[in-house]
Amino acid sequence: MTRWMKTFACLLWPLLLAFAPHAFGAGQAMPTKLPPGVDKLSTVEGITEYRLANGLHFILFPDAAKPTATVNVTYLVGSRHENYGETGMAHLLEHMLFKGSKNFPDPTREFKARGFQINGSTWLDRTNYYLTFPASEANIKWALEWSADAMVNSFIARKDLDSEMSVVRNEFEMGENNPSSVMLKRMQSMLFDWHNYRHNTIGARSDIENVRIENLQAFYRQFYQPDNAVLTVAGKFDEQQAVKWIVASFGRLPKPTRELPTSWTVEPTADGERQFAVRRKGEIQLVTLAYRTPSSLHADSDAVAMASEILGDTPNGRLYKALVQPGLAAQVFAFTVDARQPGFVVFGAMVKKGESLDRVRERMIEVLEGGFADDAATTAELGRAVDQARTAYERALADPEVFAVMLSEYIALGDWRLFFHARDQLAQITPAQIDAAASKYFVRDNRVLGTFIPEDSPQRAVITEAPSAAELLANFKPQEKGDAGEAFDASPENINRRTDLPSFGALKVALLPKKNRGQTVNVAIKFRWGDQDSLRHREVAGGLAVAMLARGTSQLSRQQIADELTRLKVNGDLSHFETTRDHLPEALRLVAQLFHDASFPAAEFEELKRQTLTAMQAQLDNPQELSRDALTAHFNTYPPGDPRYHAQLTERIEQLRQTTLDQVTAYHRQLIGTARGEIAIVGDFDEKAIIDELKRLFPEYVSRSPYGRVDREYRQVDPQRLVIDTPDKENAFVRARLDLMLRDDDPDAPALYLANDIFGGTTGLSSRLLDRLRQKDGLSYSVGSSLSVGSREHLSTWTFAAMAAPQNANRAEQAFLEELRRARADGFTAEEVAEAKKGLLQARAVERSQDGAVASRWVSFLDLGRDWQFSKDFEDKIMALTPERVNAAFRKYIDPERLTLVVATDVSKGNAN
Repeated sequence: MTRWMKTFACLLWPLLLAFAPHAFGAGQAMPTKLPPGVDKLSTVEGITEYRLANGLHFILFPDAAKPTATVNVTYLVGSRHENYGETGMAHLLEHMLFKGSKNFPDPTREFKARGFQINGSTWLDRTNYYLTFPASEANIKWALEWSADAMVNSFIARKDLDSEMSVVRNEFEMGENNPSSVMLKRMQSMLFDWHNYRHNTIGARSDIENVRIENLQAFYRQFYQPDNAVLTVAGKFDEQQAVKWIVASFGRLPKPTRELPTSWTVEPTADGERQFAVRRKGEIQLVTLAYRTPSSLHADSDAVAMASEILGDTPNGRLYKALVQPGLAAQVFAFTVDARQPGFVVFGAMVKKGESLDRVRERMIEVLEGGFADDAATTAELGRAVDQARTAYERALADPEVFAVMLSEYIALGDWRLFFHARDQLAQITPAQIDAAASKYFVRDNRVLGTFIPEDSPQRAVITEAPSAAELLANFKPQEKGDAGEAFDASPENINRRTDLPSFGALKVALLPKKNRGQTVNVAIKFRWGDQDSLRHREVAGGLAVAMLARGTSQLSRQQIADELTRLKVNGDLSHFETTRDHLPEALRLVAQLFHDASFPAAEFEELKRQTLTAMQAQLDNPQELSRDALTAHFNTYPPGDPRYHAQLTERIEQLRQTTLDQVTAYHRQLIGTARGEIAIVGDFDEKAIIDELKRLFPEYVSRSPYGRVDREYRQVDPQRLVIDTPDKENAFVRARLDLMLRDDDPDAPALYLANDIFGGTTGLSSRLLDRLRQKDGLSYSVGSSLSVGSREHLSTWTFAAMAAPQNANRAEQAFLEELRRARADGFTAEEVAEAKKGLLQARAVERSQDGAVASRWVSFLDLGRDWQFSKDFEDKIMALTPERVNAAFRKYIDPERLTLVVATDVSKGNAN
């Protein structure tokens, strides 16, 4: 809120009207009677504020000491209010307002004839226009009449825009020649990610050159209205007469009916230092450090400004003593950007061209970020800064003319009286407040460091304009005929009918040839090896062994393998990939080679290990992964080393660190084989040729270890509620799980499957959970439940998951439990059941139309000894369900008293709400 900072405004703020604070003269008596429609609001030290019925506020500061008067109109609109593609519009409009209006078509001629001094300025939160002139009744009345007419009747004409655009562009170009101005633009863009303070007031060149007159006119009509403006008249005039003249000129303007837009963008807290460099031709180097600071209305604002003064003053400031006196820099500066919303402070040092910037950067950071902690603000430093500030306020009140213009800054903050409030607060500031403010805001993670480096040969990557799509296609002559696939019936019956099921010993195969557009074909593979004993303590080694298969063979390097996969148009991994008809035989040969002949290069192993370790460590503070990990660990009932044992993330990380290349190669040598398992191929291929390839490539490579299935079985697990603290995370996860004694061929399975879809299924944007937590309460972007039904053991798992803000995690949990109890108590309606049946059948039909999904399902069916008739029978059972059976299944299996819940959240934020 303070305005006494010594800044390099002439260098850094070409669009901010430079002013020096000024002084006060004796006021005249208040009018005893106000005209109708005028309200007197407040008086401070002889300065009085009034309001008209149309919403205009006006401030009168009479002072007869000088024979001049000033009329200043402040509009509460600045660069902050500009939209995409309209940067610089507020400033451009400032120029346009002097181009004439309905009743004053050529005001500049009259300005000159009357000896008026005129100007305007645009800043983040406001725009102002002022006229200073010899005080006379005729001049004051004319100035008021013109200002009122300009407010609502300005031409804002196309012809004026065409000429003034080039003037504004020239102003832009002038700033581009100034290293300080360029640095400010970059600094603003780095300080803010979302808030419009990130845009410099001058705007982007392309926006200046291309702005549409319709947009400019709409901007003018929106913001240039009496209810969005404050008029200030200061100098030699009769106050009672001035009120009448203002009523006569501004009072006749209609009260606006439009509503002003409300801004709601809040810049998030900075989470790490930023750095940039500008390299241009120049004769001086600059180092700047900027820090985001609170609004000028904030309690810390004055302390921040005082800290900046103590740091940046010349010759008494700490930066001057640390940089200029030892000869590291030629000059230092500091200035605060006082704004209605959180702004920033900039510190800078000018360094002679050719001298090192490293020590300047280091010393600036030392002084700014650690200085007050090591050397607290002294009474003498504060006293000097306060004295300078008091002098600035006294000078401000000594000159009503300049004070009237300067008052725009306080009006932009919300109230002109803030000037006096800030002045009176000076006596309250203490050294401790300065130390606290500096330690709070001048910190590493809130820092933006910029350097201007003179460069005679800058390395520019100029991006030229691209042609339009029409221009690119002007001479394009495509083929008219395309490759078409067959109209395939994706019903379970037809899939069974079209699929051949050969087998080669323990290797089962499903082959579904069909003509596809692009001759695409999908392959799903699941090789099986090992038993409970041979797989013991080998989960990590096994995962690494499979991942190493594509990293080298005795004949191919990793790069050569990657090149082959590209040549063969393979998309996917070794267990599921897509290729084309012509490339399928070679792709299968490559897969066989990778399984049979992997060479396990040591360098590749170390790289894979580092990558995997880094990826796992990155999850150590991830609420999504931590909640999943904790929930799975809670349901673990097997001892360490058992293939079914779930090692938690930290344990897996340690296991990974301990795993050696010898252990991985031993896993491959002793366990991996391709003679047992399932292969499904769906798409465009030559069936006879592929059967020959499969028979030749895979059945002979037999695992050296015995095979035995290792399945989890149902075991009772006691319910529990677990809370995981994830500090400084902006998202939380709530999960729940329930293990059920249920298999997919049990009579209740179809009913529970349908009930889950109604309650929390994710086939669309509608379910009980989605309707409550997302659509109604707005607590979660992603929420749902899932049912994984066992096919071999009588073990199924029902889970719930929702993401939410930490402050909403408890509400999300409660909303879930409320919906669960409501579903059990009231049941699902006949309409919900009917809609769910229809939706599920359609979703399953869509799945069957995807070759990749059909291949994956065939692999599962081959393992279970089933075919698509099982899927058809399951769908028939769903269609036969009644609401009573669906509700009975849900009540039987989904018991909230048996649920285990996990909440991973920033506990401090949750507790705060």
